[in-house]
Formats: sequence, structure tokens, C-alpha cells
Amino acid sequence: MMGAKISRRSFVEKVGKTGALSMMPFLIPHEFSFQPTTSTKDGIVRIGIIGAENSHTRGFGKIFNIDKKFPGVEVKYVWGETEAFAKDAMKRGGIPNMVKHPREMLDKIDALIVDHRHGKFHLNAAIPFIKRGIPTFIDKPFCYRLEAGKKFLALAKEVGTPVTSFSSIAHSYETFDIKRQVASMGEINQIVRYGPMKLDSEYGGVFFYGAHMIQPLMYIFGDDIKKVRINDNGKNSSASLIYENGMLATLISSTQNYGWETHIETKDGILKLKATKDYKGKISKNYLDMVTMFKTGVEPRSYNSILRGVSVLESLERSVNSGQWEDVIK
Repeated sequence: MMGAKISRRSFVEKVGKTGALSMMPFLIPHEFSFQPTTSTKDGIVRIGIIGAENSHTRGFGKIFNIDKKFPGVEVKYVWGETEAFAKDAMKRGGIPNMVKHPREMLDKIDALIVDHRHGKFHLNAAIPFIKRGIPTFIDKPFCYRLEAGKKFLALAKEVGTPVTSFSSIAHSYETFDIKRQVASMGEINQIVRYGPMKLDSEYGGVFFYGAHMIQPLMYIFGDDIKKVRINDNGKNSSASLIYENGMLATLISSTQNYGWETHIETKDGILKLKATKDYKGKISKNYLDMVTMFKTGVEPRSYNSILRGVSVLESLERSVNSGQWEDVIK
């Protein structure tokens, strides 16, 4: 197993010096062939997961262990915030092993998923693994503070370990389909997006669902959000985001429905953005790109994009507290 990690790290360090990793395109063909990796002793990529409170953990287990969407890739270990959480993930996700401390997985896995419900726990949990050269996916939100995120990604770059993080809602074929459509639509002056965004969530307030609200916008319309403001009357809430070019995005926190929709104003009227075709028959892009990174070291999202998303969320949090416009720190 150690030989596999040294080989992978050498590859990443070599490519990383050219800056190629952060410049790789988001779109990886669905037809990418997933043959069992040859860099491990028996051709199996062993994944460990830190965090089991989130339903995503048993979902990862189902994808890799039960449905076997990626032959040769398996979730072998899980650590849970409680033993009950871990055992539930094991049972429902087909995960064979539970550890009492995450560090027990260090010499046993080839890839790591960090999946706490609160982003403040993500980075410290991952640090021992990136130091060991283990490719790491961190579920949304990447982290809870911008400065901590900068230091973490600087460390990942220094040691040559591939790391990524994204919202599954944003990192989807549907989002990139919409992005292609928008590119040919001409001037767009206003955007309205609906979805859950609990300002008082015990799992980090706006950070918890906020990533699902802002990341699709940033993928489609760009990262250059200049300032933000939260509007809250105690019952309903919204957020205003102003881009550098003056475009206004309004986020409406839905309270009676679960789901996400985006509408735009154009010269042709108010349009609902939706994919041009049904992608349900494909392996979801978020899983595909995560596994691709585990196998090749290619990071599907730039560090600047990851950090910009954290900065927007942190600015929204400041506005929750101040009730005022807040600048997005670069």
C-alpha cells in the first residue's frame, strides 16, 4: 500500500509543478474507463470515510459497495461521530469495518472522504491523511473559515496530495449543461435561485445548505461576486449577491419545498434554467470526478474556486450578524 501512495504522490508533484492540476477542465467524458488501478497490490482502491452522521456516508457505501458503480473501488472503513452512526452507515452502506479513531485508517486506505455535517471539523480531520499522500475528497462545505482553507490547501500543494471539494448539486452534468446554454444567451441582468438555506442551522448556519445555493451560480455565472447581503424577517429569508459587472443574484430560502431552481431575466423574458436532456442514466458527475482524482491525481476544481466559495459563505454569515452589505474577501 505504501508503494501505491509514493507512486501517486510522485505523479502529482510532477504535474503540480506545471500548474496543470488546477487548470484541468471540469468536464471528464462519461465514457472514461474505470479499470482497477494497478498501483495497489490487488487492484482495489480502498476508501475510508470520516464522519457518519450525514446520510451521504451510507450513500457513498451504496454507490461503491452495494451498487458497485466503480469496479475496483470500495469503501472499506468508516469512523462515526458515535458508534450508532457508524454502525448505521455500515449496515445501510455495506461498509465492512469501523474504526474507533480515524488515524487507524492511515495505513489501510488509498483514498479518503471527509463527511461531517459541520464544516468546522473537516480540515483537521483530513490533515494527517494529506500529509501521508492520501487523495482526499471533502464534502460540502469545504471548511468553515477562509484562512484555515488557505493554509490547508497550501499544505496539500506543498506535500503534493490531490484534494477537492464541491457541492453535488453544483458539480453535475445538469449544471454544466446549463452553463453551456447561458454562454450563448447574451446579457443577463438578474438571477433568482430557490432552495433551502437555513440561517440558524446548528451545522454552521448558512454554510450548511448555502454551498448548494451559491456553487451552481458560481459554476454557471463566474466567481466574481463583489458583495452580499442577507434579508431576514424571522420567518423567511433571502440573500442578495452583486457581481462585479452589476448583475444581481437573489437567493430565496424555500421553507415548504425541498429542491433547487434558478430563473434569469433576459430580453426574451423570465426563463427557468434547466438541462436540455435527462442525465439520470449516467453515473453522477460528482462521483465520477471524485474517483478520477483518486485514481489519477487530477483535481477537478481549482483551489481558487474552492476558496472563493468559502469566502462568499463567510461573507453571508457576516451579513446574517450585521444585517448589512458585506464585501467578499479575495
